[in-house]
Amino acid sequence: MHAIEPYYQWRDYYIASEDKLSPFYNRLYSEFEFKDKIYNYYIHPQWDNFGSSTLYCKVLFADYEKQYCIIEMIGEWNDAVHNDIMELKRTLIDPMVKQGIIKFIIIGENVLNFHASDELYYEEWYEDVKDEGGWIVLLNFREHIIEEITAFKLHYYLHTNPELNDVQWRKFKPANLLFLIEDWLMHSLG
Repeated sequence: MHAIEPYYQWRDYYIASEDKLSPFYNRLYSEFEFKDKIYNYYIHPQWDNFGSSTLYCKVLFADYEKQYCIIEMIGEWNDAVHNDIMELKRTLIDPMVKQGIIKFIIIGENVLNFHASDELYYEEWYEDVKDEGGWIVLLNFREHIIEEITAFKLHYYLHTNPELNDVQWRKFKPANLLFLIEDWLMHSLG
């Protein structure tokens, strides 16, 4: 797992540690010191720790004018034992919503497992953004994770669809990915 880096091709457009509005502003990174782990496996030092012991993230892009962000995740999303959604919501999502972000694209191809608990923080997140025209879209999550999300009825708050599990998002610039997602939402929701 230590070789899996967050996507870095958009660094010409955005770097969270240089964004004064980002929860990760002024965070320093090492290319060589591996200290964070998911269970017994070290992860690349470019991933951001937001308080979970099994789930890490990287804010790949944020545009406060267009009110959206793109977040890549890695690890095990475990609400049942670690309440990862609470940590994510309080540490990352709430500060971003306060800065006007209402559209969230969450990339999950490196999320290996998902263990749900309850819907409280998902519902709160959804309520925070829906009245302003916001949404939360899960992109490229594994099928068994989407099944777990659906089984716990979290898909009422998080947009999931098989069409969103094979998006070649790295081919896009952030604004083009936003356009693709918004177009999909417009057609799928009527």
